[in-house]
Amino acid sequence: MSTPASALPQRRSNAPPNIVAVTTESPWVRRLLITVALAFLTFFLFVPLVIVFAEAFKKGVEVYLAAITEPDALSAIKLTLIAAAISVPLNLVFGVAAAWCIAKFEFRGKNVLLTLIDLPFSVSPVIAGLIYVLIFGLQGWFGRWFIDNDMKVIFSVPGIVLATVFVTFPFVARELIPLMQAQGTEQEEAACVLGASGWQLFWRVTLPNIKWALLYGVILCNARAMGEFGAVSVVSGHIRGQTNTMPLHIEILYNEYQFAASFAVASLLALLALVTLVLKYLVEQRVKDQKRSASARA
Repeated sequence: MSTPASALPQRRSNAPPNIVAVTTESPWVRRLLITVALAFLTFFLFVPLVIVFAEAFKKGVEVYLAAITEPDALSAIKLTLIAAAISVPLNLVFGVAAAWCIAKFEFRGKNVLLTLIDLPFSVSPVIAGLIYVLIFGLQGWFGRWFIDNDMKVIFSVPGIVLATVFVTFPFVARELIPLMQAQGTEQEEAACVLGASGWQLFWRVTLPNIKWALLYGVILCNARAMGEFGAVSVVSGHIRGQTNTMPLHIEILYNEYQFAASFAVASLLALLALVTLVLKYLVEQRVKDQKRSASARA
């Protein structure tokens, strides 16, 4: 004898009955939120960006080109590129190594390492620069030894590179760690069982799985390296034509009331920011797809 449908236990839904009412806003609320977001972006992002380029070309293209090609500006551009060219590869190696250790192994002090990676996010860049002065300066712990051996760290290129490395080293590691943790260790373990060596494991298994997140972290690291001001300002000494990066050169020009020249150099950093945003968006899409696939496999 069949049981009536009304007597059968009813399957309960996991979702609450009012979920639609809770998560669906009225049209005027959506319009208000969109308007606020667009207004914020307009006044705090788009308008300043337009002003930078408007002021840069205010006195004509000839003045603009003269401002970015004069010797001090070229020296600042060169030093900025040098600092980024050294610090970004170093942080790339550190980020991959740190992410590998944290995501693939369990060891004592793992949480301490994670905390130290986030240290530049919580410490003011000015404080970071001051720390290097106290360590490598003339009156610092190792300053006298460097002077006696005819080596200079503070107020020279090595100090600028050290400060840049410090403020930028979390970016690559912080992009790789969540992804590698989500991917787990199954593929590496399978490769080891098949006889893969350590380098084969990295180049053929791990690197293809993290390449887009790695590129994303490198883009962010490079943008921060070229735009860093606080830490570099402390260790550079502001020696014009020698230890000034682009942000420091912009500050000097502005303080000297050379507004057209300062905005001209600033426009180069603005262009870098725009290029970074485009690359960031393109790579971010790849990273999201990669993380989704890693989560699905997990």
